[in-house]
Amino acid sequence: MVIMEARPELLDALSALRERVDAARFPLPVSGAARARRTRQELLAQLDDHLVPRLERPEAPLLAVVAGSTGAGKSTLVNSLVGGHVTEPGVLRPTTRTPVLVCHPYDREWFGPRRILPGLTRVPVDRDRDRDRGRDRGSGRRCEGVGSPLHGRGSGVEGAPGTSGGKDGGAVLRLATSEALSPGLALLDAPDLDSVAAPVRDLGAELLCAADIWILVTTASRYADAVHWNVLRAAKEYDAVVATVLDRVPHPVADEVSRHYTALLARAGLGRVPCFTVPELPESTGGGGLLPSSAVAGLRDWLCLRAGDPRTRSADAERTVSGALDSLRSRVPGLASASAAQHAAARRLARRVEEAREEARERIARALDEGVLLAGEALVRSRAYPDGAAELEEALADGLGALLRAEIDAAQERVAAAWRRDGAGRALAAARLGLPEREETRRRVDEAVRQWRDIVSEAARQAREERRRQMAGSRRGVWRKGLRAAEARVAGARSAGARTATGAEGREPTAALLAVEVLTGRGLPSDLRAGRSAAGRPTAEGPAAVAARAAGEPAGGECGCGRREGCPPVVGPQLRQRVRAALDGVVDALLGAEAADAVAGLRSLDVTPRQQTALVAALSVLQRER
Repeated sequence: MVIMEARPELLDALSALRERVDAARFPLPVSGAARARRTRQELLAQLDDHLVPRLERPEAPLLAVVAGSTGAGKSTLVNSLVGGHVTEPGVLRPTTRTPVLVCHPYDREWFGPRRILPGLTRVPVDRDRDRDRGRDRGSGRRCEGVGSPLHGRGSGVEGAPGTSGGKDGGAVLRLATSEALSPGLALLDAPDLDSVAAPVRDLGAELLCAADIWILVTTASRYADAVHWNVLRAAKEYDAVVATVLDRVPHPVADEVSRHYTALLARAGLGRVPCFTVPELPESTGGGGLLPSSAVAGLRDWLCLRAGDPRTRSADAERTVSGALDSLRSRVPGLASASAAQHAAARRLARRVEEAREEARERIARALDEGVLLAGEALVRSRAYPDGAAELEEALADGLGALLRAEIDAAQERVAAAWRRDGAGRALAAARLGLPEREETRRRVDEAVRQWRDIVSEAARQAREERRRQMAGSRRGVWRKGLRAAEARVAGARSAGARTATGAEGREPTAALLAVEVLTGRGLPSDLRAGRSAAGRPTAEGPAAVAARAAGEPAGGECGCGRREGCPPVVGPQLRQRVRAALDGVVDALLGAEAADAVAGLRSLDVTPRQQTALVAALSVLQRER
C-alpha cells in the first residue's frame, strides 16, 4: 500500500482526527490525566508538524532533528556537519533554547511558516553578525574538512544565529541556509530535552514529533540516562528512522564504551539503530569550535545517503509516516479512555452536589414540620396576635430566610468536603469552582422569601374571598357592615405605618395565621387564636373573631363567626397543604439554582461523553481510509 501520495480522503480523515484531539480536554486530576494531556500535545504536534504536511507534500525535503540532553554537544555537531556557525553552542546550561534549522538555499521555501510549528515566528540568521564573528576571530581556527562536510562544496553559510525574538517576544524558529547541505535534507538543532525550563523541554519534544529522521545525541558519561532511553523507546514505538551519536568519548575507552552502548541498544530491541561515535576533542568542549571532518564522517555519509538517493529518501519518509499512523491505533484509544475517566469523575462529583441538595431539602422540610421557626422573636410576636400580625409575619419571614441560608451554606460545605475527599474534585474544592458566591445566594434567598410571602398573601386573599361568599348568602347586609369595619381597621393600621419586608402595608391577620400554620407545622395555640393569652388573660381578637364582632355576631365555632356547626376554619387543611406545596416548590427552585451553579462549573470543564465517542469515530474513519 502506497501512503506517500497526496490522498485527499486520508488528509480529510487526519484533519477530522486532529479537530477531535484538539477539542479533547482532561482538566480533572484523575489517574492518567497528566499522561493524556502530554499525549494530546504530542499528537497535535505530530499531526500539525509532520503527518499532515508530509502527506500534503510527499516530495518535501527530509527533516533531521538533532536532539539530546543538555551539554551533549548537539550544536557543535550541527555546526560541524554544516561547516559553519549556524547555531550557538555555549558553556552555560541550559544551552540550546531556540531551535535553529539549516537547509540548502534551494529548500528554504519548504520551511516557511506553514511547514513546521506554525506558532513559531521565523527569524532569518543574521549574516552581518556572522561576518563580525569572523573578524573577531581573525584568522582563527577553521577545522579541516570545512569545505565539504556534506556536499563536497564550500559551506557558504549565510550567517550565525541572531538573538532577536519573535513578535511580542514570542518563541522563534531561526532559519539558516548552507550550500554544504545536500538539497532534500534539513538539519534542526532542537532545544534540550532535559532542560529545567518546561517550555524548552516541551518544544524539544514537539520538534522530534515533526522529524522524518531522529538523531539522538548523548555522551560517554550520560548514555545510560533515562531521558535518552525514553526517547529511544518512543522512536521504536513510532518506528521512526533514528540514529544515535555517542559524543565526547575519551580515546582510551572509546571501543569499550561503544560496545557497551550498542549492547544496551540490542537489549532494548534497537540493535539495527546505527550508532556513531565522536571522540572527545578540544573543539567539542570549547564552546564554539568545529569538529574535524573525520570525526563526523560516518554520520555525514549516512545523512548524504538518506538525502541523495530518491528511493532511500522516499522510503525514510514513508517509514516514519507509516509508523506515526500506526501509533495512532494505541494512542488515540488511550485518549478516549482518559476522556471516559474524566466524564465518570465529573458525574461522580455532580452526584455529590445532587446528594447535598436532597439532604438540604429534607433538613428544611423537617425543620418546618418540627416548628423550629416559631421561636425567638416569632414566638414573642405571636403573643401579640392579631394586633402584631404584621410583625409576626415579618419575624417568620426572617426566620425562613435564615433557615434557607444556613441549609444552603451547609450543603455547599458538604459538597466541598466530598470533593476534597475525591482526588478529582480536590482542586475544584480549593478553588470553589462552581459554588455560588455568598452574595448571589443571599439574593436568591431574599427572592425566594419574597415569592413565599406573595403566595401567602394571595392564599389569604382567596380565603377571605371564600369566607365572604359563604357569609353572603345568609347575612349579606350584616357582613358588608362588618367588612367595612374590618377595612377601617386595616386602614388604621396603615396610617400607623405597619409595613412588611416586601413593602406591602397592613398585612391581614389571616396571612400571618396562614404563615404560622405552614411554616411551623401547626397553628397558633387555641387560646391565642381565640383572643386570649397563654396565661388566660384577654388578648387581641383573632381574625375571624374581629370579623364576627364587626358583623355583630357572637364569637363561636372554629373561626369565631358565631356559627356552631358547618363553618370551616379560616385556615383549612386543604389550603394549608396547597400553600405548603407552594413553599416546597419555592425551596426546590432555590436549591435547584444553587446546585445548577455547581454542576455548571463542572460542565464548563467540557468533559462530556461525546468527547470519547468522537475520538473513537475519527480514528475508525482514518483506519478505513488507510
